[in-house]
Amino acid sequence: MAQDPGRDYFPPAPVPDRIILNLTERPAERVAVSWRTSPVVARSLVQVALADPSPDLEENARTIAGTSKTLLTDLNGARFHSAVMDSLRPATQYAYRVGDSTHWSEWNHFTTAAMDAAPFSFLYFGDAQNDLKSLWSRAIRGAYARMPDADFLLHAGDLINRSTRDHEWGEWFYAGGWIHAVTPAIATPGNHEYGRDTAGIPELSPHWRPTFALPENGPAGFAETAYSIDYQGARIISLDSPAFLYDSTAADAQVAWLEGLLAENPNPWTIVFMHHPVFSSKLGRDNEELRTRLEPLFVRYGVDLVLQGHDHTYGRGTNLNVGEGTRPTVDGPIYVVSVSGPKMYDAGLADWMDRAASNTQLYQLVSVSGDSLEYTAYTVTGERYDAFSLYRQPGGGPNVYVDRAPEETPERLDLPPRYERNYSDEQREEYRNRFEAYRTRKRGGGPD
Repeated sequence: MAQDPGRDYFPPAPVPDRIILNLTERPAERVAVSWRTSPVVARSLVQVALADPSPDLEENARTIAGTSKTLLTDLNGARFHSAVMDSLRPATQYAYRVGDSTHWSEWNHFTTAAMDAAPFSFLYFGDAQNDLKSLWSRAIRGAYARMPDADFLLHAGDLINRSTRDHEWGEWFYAGGWIHAVTPAIATPGNHEYGRDTAGIPELSPHWRPTFALPENGPAGFAETAYSIDYQGARIISLDSPAFLYDSTAADAQVAWLEGLLAENPNPWTIVFMHHPVFSSKLGRDNEELRTRLEPLFVRYGVDLVLQGHDHTYGRGTNLNVGEGTRPTVDGPIYVVSVSGPKMYDAGLADWMDRAASNTQLYQLVSVSGDSLEYTAYTVTGERYDAFSLYRQPGGGPNVYVDRAPEETPERLDLPPRYERNYSDEQREEYRNRFEAYRTRKRGGGPD
């Protein structure tokens, strides 16, 4: 039975909901939290204490006042609240709750980052976007069940489908439930987080900034969309790719800011995430402006990993030749495009791709420890689908790159059903030819 688009299935109430932790630019000392209530709630309070096995948390809690904003949505009016829990100890577990002194959430736990380089891991999700409650839920819940100790979650844009639909934001929070409240998240906007104003000019979803409390240390005008975080030996950078592609001035500002971040980077690892891919994994797409402006910076300054979405297929590879020998190296980033939700496109099987998937929901675990970075992609049914390792060489130089894609797991490259139904005979033949060329290249064959 179809849902009524005019019915509010997730109405706000005095009791806090949509609670989400966010990393700040100083994750060892400060953690942000946001939540929602009905408009009648006037106070925004957070209580935070060192986590303790005893239930006496309130007695030792510090109370922090937050800020709030009323948002009128297509379905309701709500009060969105946020606060920063500051003056925290590094690498320490805390308990917190949010409320207004009368209506409180449950107590939740989180752990701050270490001050210096230390092992960490995070879960990376491509586009959620559609059927969030019914189908994306199995991606985020499966990922958390596999790796509950992941330090944070990373969302590469298109969390929802229509930027102003409160129902979709409600489904996104429903799917993750309390996971959002115990594992900090970072997110970058996709094109579906942008709508257009009455003059037709692209504008960020009115939900974005009330919903999250992300860093505001990016270029002017890009608060909570383009930002950076130094996390335990890695510089993690969000780029606002929709704004980049909509407006050349926005592109210029982000490029100048990015080059400064990359040129003066004390961290051994650099990870960039954004929505639109530098190298597309869907047939027929090509973000040439992104590639022209960004890839030279990524190569020049040694970006290790670029995580993306948008193309609703899976692709992993590098645009540079992998060196030969017992220690193959790659002098540039590994690019990944992934999708965690159910909307699927046809795979392009382009030359940059070393592993691909079509019609497959996935999530990814990235682990960093010292001079190694380990990447593993899983299907939402828990199957290990792809993996690789990067190793930093003593004294510098290109990363050693080891492809660990499981040989026992065949690539899932069948067309999504709607493409199979709607393709013409000529299109099916072209896809088969592209498929065979991809297989030949991977077997080490080449053109005649």
